[in-house]
Amino acid sequence: METREIRPGYRITRIIRGGWQLAGGHGEVERDAAMGDLVASAEAGILTFDCADIYTGVEELIGAARRAYADRHGAAALKAIKVHTKFVPDLAHLHEVDRIYVRTIVERSLRRLGQERLDLVQFHWWDYAVPGCLDAARWLDELREEGKIDLIGGTNFDTDHTEKLVAAGVPLATMQVQYSLLDARPEHALIAAAREHDIHLLVYGTVAGGFLGDRWLGQSEPKTPLENRSLTKYKLIIDDFGGWDLFQALLRALRTVADRYGVDIATIASRYMLDLPQVAAVIVGARNREHLIANLKIATVKLTDADRAEIGAVLAHRKGPEGDTFELERDRDGRHGRIMKYNLSKVAS
Repeated sequence: METREIRPGYRITRIIRGGWQLAGGHGEVERDAAMGDLVASAEAGILTFDCADIYTGVEELIGAARRAYADRHGAAALKAIKVHTKFVPDLAHLHEVDRIYVRTIVERSLRRLGQERLDLVQFHWWDYAVPGCLDAARWLDELREEGKIDLIGGTNFDTDHTEKLVAAGVPLATMQVQYSLLDARPEHALIAAAREHDIHLLVYGTVAGGFLGDRWLGQSEPKTPLENRSLTKYKLIIDDFGGWDLFQALLRALRTVADRYGVDIATIASRYMLDLPQVAAVIVGARNREHLIANLKIATVKLTDADRAEIGAVLAHRKGPEGDTFELERDRDGRHGRIMKYNLSKVAS
């Protein structure tokens, strides 16, 4: 498994096991089986996990998996495991966020995960028009200085506000963003800023909720409503990318490259992103261990210049999405913003 040191002494695996699909929005989650799947991922070499304070039940689940892993391999083995969580204050309570609010959320995550110090807390702020974003980030940094947090990152900040966080003295180590063959918005400005400030990108959506997979190759454009919110979200990205025909051309190019390595389309889509500048890791979502072997293969495939050129020939016709990172999603009246869920933390100061 490839690893990346994002700060001295802090090393992560470049494949991160995501926890969003374990929050229940993609179907019923059987707790014991899910915990076993998380342990299996760690035993297979994926030692970094992503979750959030707003993913219902996921911090507790990963905390239980950590204990089970320690029971099998010893408490010392937990040193290699990194759990990245988030601090996402509810949109409805942004105006109430103060030191007590921030501490309440962080200490709740500590209890849920069973940790004395959170490895990485990734901060998100829903509405830039509501004051308090920089203050909240500084209060997180105070908790870092207390030893309750190791590293601080961001989630879905655009370039301008990433720069403002850095200028305010917030020691951003990472920025988690949506970034894929279909959605290149980080390339518009954020990547240059990340390079300047030594901020590593942790990217999600590399398989677009499953759309960048063999299941969709040669299929007709699906009609709404789609089976879950994730597919609804990424279908909008496909529309912005250039439509279903261009999307199918991309799948065909990916399938041609995948045939050379004996892997699936999703593996190539994720490997392509892993090779891009400032990308430290890709976050792979999985409800169970069905895709574990395929996820492990992301780390073994080595794309050639010819492979990338073949894929790039399709990407050259990409039309969008336009704007900065997460800009479309911040318009709550727009196509992308209307499907977001905002008030999942429900903890006031």
